[in-house]
Amino acid sequence: MRKAFHSDIETLTEMVAGMARSVADAMAAATRALLDADLTLAEQVVAGDMEIDAMRTQCEEKAYSLLALQAPVAGDMRTIVVFIHAAEKLERMGDLARHVAEQACRRHPEHAMPEETRDRFATMGELAVNAAREVADLIVTLDRTGFMALHNADDLIDTLEQSLLASVSDHKWSRGVRAGIDVALLARFYERFADQAVSIARRLDYATTGQLPEAPRG
Repeated sequence: MRKAFHSDIETLTEMVAGMARSVADAMAAATRALLDADLTLAEQVVAGDMEIDAMRTQCEEKAYSLLALQAPVAGDMRTIVVFIHAAEKLERMGDLARHVAEQACRRHPEHAMPEETRDRFATMGELAVNAAREVADLIVTLDRTGFMALHNADDLIDTLEQSLLASVSDHKWSRGVRAGIDVALLARFYERFADQAVSIARRLDYATTGQLPEAPRG
């Protein structure tokens, strides 16, 4: 009986990790669509978000079934509950990748961001995708912690967001109100994406140690 239960836990683990990989791929594609003004790729990301939504439902159904039918002990129960939380956050991350792609669609055939912001958005995209992939690895290897590493990466994205917001609010900004709003929205999408990854990592640390880690002050 316990052997079958642990097999089910392994299945759930791979389901949630697979969802994280799909989210990482979605943000990678959305960023490429944004940088290249690639309408076809952007539309693929938008359409693919339904699959990520379905993954969340499948993960939650599997997790609730284990909770209801298997009476897991404390450690296993923590893991299952954390996976439910992770699936919710990953769906939100998928939504944010879709938002980036939708912004690329709205401005096509133009770019959705001014050329002078391109490098910063490319870096934000790379950091965000790496964060999602790290979450996938953490889900599979629950014997290690990763909250602090992702928290530090999130700080870098926060710094880039603040840099972009400072650019659009500067009196020297010459791209107009619409471009400023686009930049602010896109920066926010990336910042929130990384925040969700940090939230997942924090709960994964809890599943491993039984304690919620605290972010450093300052």
